[in-house]
Amino acid sequence: MKTYNPIPVAFNIMAKPIGSVCNLDCIYCYYLEKEKMYDRAGNFRMPEQVLEKFIDEYISAQNVPVVQFVWHGGEPTMLGIDYYKKILELQNRYSRGKSIENIIQTNGVFINDEWCRFFSDNHFLIGISIDGPEHLHDRYRLNKAGRPSFAQTMRGLELLVKYNVEFNTMTVINDYNSQYPLEIYRFLKNAGSRYMQFTPIVERIATNAIDSSLRLLSGSDNTENQIAPWSVKALDYGRFLCEIFDDWVLHDVGTCFVPTFDSILANHVGKMTSICIHAETCGHAGAIEHNGDLFACDHYVFPEYKLGNIYSDSLLSMMYSSRQIAFGQAKRDAMPQYCRQCEYLILCNGECPKNRIIQTPSGEDGLNYLCSGLRLFFAHVAPYMDFMAEELTNERPPSNVMAWARERIKSKPLVKSALHAEKPLKRAIIKPNDACPCRSGKKYKLCCRNKRILNFEI
Repeated sequence: MKTYNPIPVAFNIMAKPIGSVCNLDCIYCYYLEKEKMYDRAGNFRMPEQVLEKFIDEYISAQNVPVVQFVWHGGEPTMLGIDYYKKILELQNRYSRGKSIENIIQTNGVFINDEWCRFFSDNHFLIGISIDGPEHLHDRYRLNKAGRPSFAQTMRGLELLVKYNVEFNTMTVINDYNSQYPLEIYRFLKNAGSRYMQFTPIVERIATNAIDSSLRLLSGSDNTENQIAPWSVKALDYGRFLCEIFDDWVLHDVGTCFVPTFDSILANHVGKMTSICIHAETCGHAGAIEHNGDLFACDHYVFPEYKLGNIYSDSLLSMMYSSRQIAFGQAKRDAMPQYCRQCEYLILCNGECPKNRIIQTPSGEDGLNYLCSGLRLFFAHVAPYMDFMAEELTNERPPSNVMAWARERIKSKPLVKSALHAEKPLKRAIIKPNDACPCRSGKKYKLCCRNKRILNFEI
């Protein structure tokens, strides 16, 4: 009998060379509180011996000609340019004839001319985290003093454009900016982004957590909790995707890329999706902390999901361990019956297990929090996905859908959604003396800002 290994020959590991250390204090962050898992007095900088071992093993384990490194945080640029020069030196030493690619995910605040010249000379791809125009970005993305970060992020993005550094944008979709889909989409296009990732934020806060414990919960944790107030509402997320899709399908197919749309089309035609949340199984994307600890996934950096440490186990043995394979297969095997009978199963595959935190209509656990919004989106885009799938089958460009969509609208006008008001709401910056958004009843400065638990940097 032929066996099936769900982990591909080239697995991915997101590297956290500075751990959870960041120069921003974004209110919705899921990662900064991870410092509680380590000695706070310690050095959150991946030592050279750990870095060398990681680079050597990671390249050696990849059975592909091109190996991609993703440097994440916290804020990875806080390590300085010389640190990444050392990374390049080590990659060259252990390349074994393979091509090496590097990606840095950053908030853009420290990007200057020197960084841009380095990125350009060494062909780095930059992921820059930006949540839309100023009033949207600055809602949650604040610095340590509680001040806005938009101007600094935009200065970094504009320098990337100036130096022709390849970049993508990462936008976290939350309760606030989900009301402004077209404003965000058009803003990002005007800023020069041609690859836009929109990531919905869904977090739960443990209601009885003590100061020394993690307060944001994993998808499998049944601790008494409440949905974090910055989490996007399911239907708002669905409407957000629908409005952006309507603009994209009329004007930008083939010139602007939204991974969610590409992933759904891939599933529609039976091809392997590049996004784990829409794949049947997962488990091929781990996360390595600054000290060499390896975790099952970037969103499962919890003690119970630690696979080991690079000094006691090899990356290959940990990523192919029965424990990690079971973690990846559980995405499919633990899916509720409601999902298995859903007409959109092939497109969704239950989305991310982290978000499977509500019950089905029949009371079964494990339904994705975003389900109603995703169903709305899948139904809305079905005719266009059908058309693009037909074009691909006949070896014609999917971009032909734009002309078809325009004709379709002429014969059957779309109803304009009243999703949001066109004028922006007054920008809301959370000040130290404001009520904490976690609804504890305390002032922000005496609660989550002090505890440093509610932050996120993609």
